[in-house]
Amino acid sequence: MLFLLTGEVQIGKTRWLEKLVADLAERGVPCAGVLAPGQWVASAGERADGNGYEKLGIDNVLLPDGERLPFARRGDLARADGTFDKDSQAARAELAWHISDAAIERVNAHFEKLRFPARAEADAESEVLSPPRQPGLLVVDELGRLEIWRGGGLTEAVALLREGPTTAFPHALVVVRDYLADDAEALLADAWPDRIRIAPDESGRAAVLSVARARCKSTYGDER
Repeated sequence: MLFLLTGEVQIGKTRWLEKLVADLAERGVPCAGVLAPGQWVASAGERADGNGYEKLGIDNVLLPDGERLPFARRGDLARADGTFDKDSQAARAELAWHISDAAIERVNAHFEKLRFPARAEADAESEVLSPPRQPGLLVVDELGRLEIWRGGGLTEAVALLREGPTTAFPHALVVVRDYLADDAEALLADAWPDRIRIAPDESGRAAVLSVARARCKSTYGDER
């Protein structure tokens, strides 16, 4: 099953997903892929949200090991501090967030190891990523304009998703903004005939957990 987690910007999709990943871990269901929590600071400025916080950037947390790395910076801040690269994929796509090509390459390398764990283990120079030992959930937070409209960005994540359900990842959850949901679904329709759109709410949580529990029961003979 492919879950497309969608909705408006800054409605708490990643915070909801972080809690879901923790809930699945408590039930013995491993998750692998990437989470994209924001970098927030208290602020009374014009960019502050309703809770008095301003978003400066986005990190990526690589699952299952939990390595955290800076991924994106707000475009105006990247220009101000000199980190903006006009030749980067993000700049050429005129994204609001500036993402360095080096950050994209690092996350792609992570997904490549998930696609080819045997290759990673054979490479003595690499930091070996331990693949899930039981069926788990593939998490991609998120697919955006680079991936869906331009064929760039997290290409290894898209390649893994296009393999459809596998022994390691019978299910996947992809975060996508609402205006990209139709195109994301079309991109992955052939690989994932069973798919559903969910919101970051209790019904979405129940949908994912019910599938995960069924997988644990069928694999291990009990629910976890």
